[in-house]
Amino acid sequence: MHCPFCNHEETKVIDSRLAGEGRQIRRRRQCLDCNERFTTFESAELVMPRLVKSDNSRQPFDENKLRNSMVRALEKRPVSSEDVEQAVGRLVHKLRTLGEREVPSRLIGDLVMEELRKLDEVAYVRFASVYRRFQDVTEFQDEILRLQEISDASASREQMSLLPELLGNKK
Repeated sequence: MHCPFCNHEETKVIDSRLAGEGRQIRRRRQCLDCNERFTTFESAELVMPRLVKSDNSRQPFDENKLRNSMVRALEKRPVSSEDVEQAVGRLVHKLRTLGEREVPSRLIGDLVMEELRKLDEVAYVRFASVYRRFQDVTEFQDEILRLQEISDASASREQMSLLPELLGNKK
């Protein structure tokens, strides 16, 4: 670390503490040449993958763009902003844990649709209509039928998981 006062290359750490809700480390440093003290903050820089668009162009991941598209789909729906933030957090976490330098934008869209389906089915269909570029009402109907099949399948799985518990208790 260079001293901001004399630009000397060597400094020593006098004190270290957590800062920023535990997301940063605050360090008090002292220059070994001029003895001036100064503070530095360290935080982890987690690199998000670049998006590969359908035309093979690349652009940096934009969390705000992701959030805005979800909020637009959820407009006037009974979903709290906390739920939206948690969904965005899960999406960002999934992207980071992929460990890839580049991901297709289609993957992002699919992950957003999965999160919206869990949050609100109307928002899911709204997003799907734009994302998949629905051309007519039959495409809406097909997507709604697909959504109902997914909901019915997950509901039957939940009911099936109760049966072994009930049978086990009656023995």
